[in-house]
Amino acid sequence: MKILMVLTSHDELGNTGRKTGFWLEELAAPYYAFKEAGAEIVLASPLGGQPPLDPKSNEPSFQTDLTRRFEADAAATAQLASTLRLDSVTQADFDTVFYPGGHGPLWDLAEDRNSIDLIQSFIGAGKPVALVCHAPGVLRHVKTPDGEPLVAGKKVTGFANTEEEAVGLTQVVPFLVEDMLKAESGIYSKGDDWASYVVTDGLLITGQNPGSSAQAAQVLIKAVNDKAG
Repeated sequence: MKILMVLTSHDELGNTGRKTGFWLEELAAPYYAFKEAGAEIVLASPLGGQPPLDPKSNEPSFQTDLTRRFEADAAATAQLASTLRLDSVTQADFDTVFYPGGHGPLWDLAEDRNSIDLIQSFIGAGKPVALVCHAPGVLRHVKTPDGEPLVAGKKVTGFANTEEEAVGLTQVVPFLVEDMLKAESGIYSKGDDWASYVVTDGLLITGQNPGSSAQAAQVLIKAVNDKAG
């Protein structure tokens, strides 16, 4: 199993003067789930190289055993420091793709033509796609072959409006993930704020928040194995 993980290259939190990027738990938890499943993992980002870490995600209150494991893992941190440029990867080389969140993707990956084309290519090839937390926002401009929004009529989840309100960024983000998914005719649902909640519809797997990333990874592994089996 060969898995592509796509991270943001965006590090500015709107006009707040604060930094953002990817959320560490949403990389670390799936990373080790994939490793334990025997997968080969390739990391990519729009600009390549070291993607920006949301500094908040590495504060003590958000650290987990897996984030600490990742930070202490020389091979993992070296791989993170040298992500491939997104325009250099192709769907044909992978079995699936996983998008960790953090607020960064709302600015760059949601508008990135390479990312949009890549997701459309994975879906077109019958390969599952998983996105967690803010990463479902990356589906904003992704279309089906007949030009409809990919999420239209599909069961989806993503970072809830109530969760965005709780972190005080409702007026900062370029769009709200929940509102966007609904506007594109997705059938949005959510679990309790901050609790793990994952939705699958065909090839599309979405997780609501950071705590959903491990479960989303396991669902994705099963989807790939079922397809291979």
